[in-house]
Amino acid sequence: MNLPSFRAKQIYKWLHKTGVSSFDEMTDLSKELRNKLSENYYISSCVIEDKYVSKIDSTVKYLFRLHDGEYIESVIMKYKYGYTICVSSQVGCKMGCKFCASTLAGFKRNLLSGEMESQLHAAQKDLGIRISHIVLMGIGEPLDNYDNVLKFIRNVNNENSLNISMRDITLSTCGLVDKIYKLMEEDIPITLTISLHAPNDSIRSKTMPINDKYGVDEVIKACKDYYAKTSRRISFEYTLVKGVNDSKECAIELAEKLRNFNCHINLIPVNDVEERGNVRSEQKDVNSFLEILKSKGINATIRRTLGKDINASCGQLRRKKQGGE
Repeated sequence: MNLPSFRAKQIYKWLHKTGVSSFDEMTDLSKELRNKLSENYYISSCVIEDKYVSKIDSTVKYLFRLHDGEYIESVIMKYKYGYTICVSSQVGCKMGCKFCASTLAGFKRNLLSGEMESQLHAAQKDLGIRISHIVLMGIGEPLDNYDNVLKFIRNVNNENSLNISMRDITLSTCGLVDKIYKLMEEDIPITLTISLHAPNDSIRSKTMPINDKYGVDEVIKACKDYYAKTSRRISFEYTLVKGVNDSKECAIELAEKLRNFNCHINLIPVNDVEERGNVRSEQKDVNSFLEILKSKGINATIRRTLGKDINASCGQLRRKKQGGE
């Protein structure tokens, strides 16, 4: 548009620091320029469609409507160190994991980086808070939307934007090995979390179709290479499903696979998703699994469940909305 270069910084701050949803809010730009921007561009903001607040722990879950009528979800969790947002990266998911609700309503499209960032701005404005931590664990597989996700991470880290430390950003993937190696070369100190959920290919392939392309041993090797290159400790998510992957034998095999590797295992009792039919492991079996890992020298914890009374795991609100409920 042949504008002076300082205008770019002004517009960038309005978009990324203030999080405006229209060009009319950019008050230090002339009305003529604001009109010209409105004629040629749009701001990919999201609108709160539904909001649920947990009576147990004040966790907040949002169903956001996008400009094209699609829906995504975000969750705000309060910890001692501040507020964390769980961000969606796609509308739906292609991965087909059997314990997850995000894939049930089908995959529609990737989110733009601005649509990911707008989840933070909408939540901050609505709650009057500052979000300091991000987990890319909402609807979608972040590494399947690689370019937009990397742009999002760099934008929220920018000092003229939300200025969130990369060390306070966690990216969760089901194990797209080729993209893990690509991420390894980006030189960004985020935390990488792997949805593993099984100690071997036989069990993992039954619940995670991606395992047919990238097996357990290949995923773990990529993680060890990632750690060797970046010195960033990997976390593994392990959802416990009764009678599927919660046996003592599974715990022993998992510990053996991760022996002498500086990592952390997050044990997660499975969420109840009606269509999936998965049953949560007995607490005694969860505790036993944890103790076996610890006895083998593995750093492991049981994830604290937040927002249990509002179905805070992602995918369920979008599915109900699309189903007309």
